[in-house]
Amino acid sequence: MLLENLSLLYFKNYEEASLAFTEHINCFIGDNGSGKTNLLDAIHYLSMTKSAFPGTEVQSIKQGEDFFMVKGRFEIEGAKHTVQVSMKQGQKKTVTHNKVVYEKISDHIGQFPVVLISPYDTDLIREGSEERRKYFDSLISQLNHTYLEQLIQYNYILKQRNSLLKQFAERNYLDRDYLHILNEQLIPFAEQLTQEREKFLEEFVPVFQKHYRHISDSSETVTLTYKSQLLGADYAYLMHQAERKDLALQRTTVGPHKDDFVFLMDGNPVKNFGSQGQQKSYVIALKLAHFEVMDQRHHHKPLLLLDDIFDRLDEKRITKLMQMVAAHTFGQIFLTDTHLDRTDKILEGLSESIRRFEVKDGVVKLIS
Repeated sequence: MLLENLSLLYFKNYEEASLAFTEHINCFIGDNGSGKTNLLDAIHYLSMTKSAFPGTEVQSIKQGEDFFMVKGRFEIEGAKHTVQVSMKQGQKKTVTHNKVVYEKISDHIGQFPVVLISPYDTDLIREGSEERRKYFDSLISQLNHTYLEQLIQYNYILKQRNSLLKQFAERNYLDRDYLHILNEQLIPFAEQLTQEREKFLEEFVPVFQKHYRHISDSSETVTLTYKSQLLGADYAYLMHQAERKDLALQRTTVGPHKDDFVFLMDGNPVKNFGSQGQQKSYVIALKLAHFEVMDQRHHHKPLLLLDDIFDRLDEKRITKLMQMVAAHTFGQIFLTDTHLDRTDKILEGLSESIRRFEVKDGVVKLIS
């Protein structure tokens, strides 16, 4: 799969930009804050229809404007696919594929897979369970459209149930029959999500462990486990037991939205016992396994986005990644860096197909 070109209009710090890419390595070079990462985020929009980073959709609109547009043309096995994502303030986001508007934006997810490796990846280790659930939900959704639909339905009903619990407290009344109807609607989706998450990890963990051994050259044993209240339990019974607590707290306290993915090294939490280097190796291995699993399922390589890794990773880990680039493990790559000389030195001899862009204050210029 190739992204042949990218066009931006009023996206983040870009007034307008138009870029044509090479089939292997594309480099965005510029100072911090120049807009390099925004180009990667625009590519992420084309794949996932949303930003890779925290914030609201409105924040993707250039300051002083009232809409943004991101457009790109993909090539997969000779077929051309033009994708456009646009949004105007006060209106819903629109996503088109070959000029046809999606009735459900979720139908786009998984068609043009992407993997991003960024300095923020260690947040998966340091932050709470919500970050890890979001990451794995996004990953599984790109592989399994049914899972994505189940997740959307679960979250919709969960939102209704939480709203009802708040109404009970505010109005000092209880409609237990309505509450039980929502419980019954939640149960099948909750059970399906739990089963799919557990099943996915059975496939994912061995691939992850293989990449950790390669990227770290170390002897520690790493794994990740799925922690859920529902494993081996009756969800209907759990909800019944938690009803009083839910009413008191005005929110649903049991279900897949409370699950966690536990990152372990030699049986201990990576967050507490892993060194900074080990944590970096852990999340890189996660992303490389992410790439490999999607490659196997889609039968074409995802786009790989590398954000400022030369600044944040040590020489050993960069060397390991570049060895994989040289071996054509990856397909099309987009990377950012602050120093052209360093980029050229690291990439020297790795590919005959490298394109370099200079990024300065929201303006992109082709260097070579």
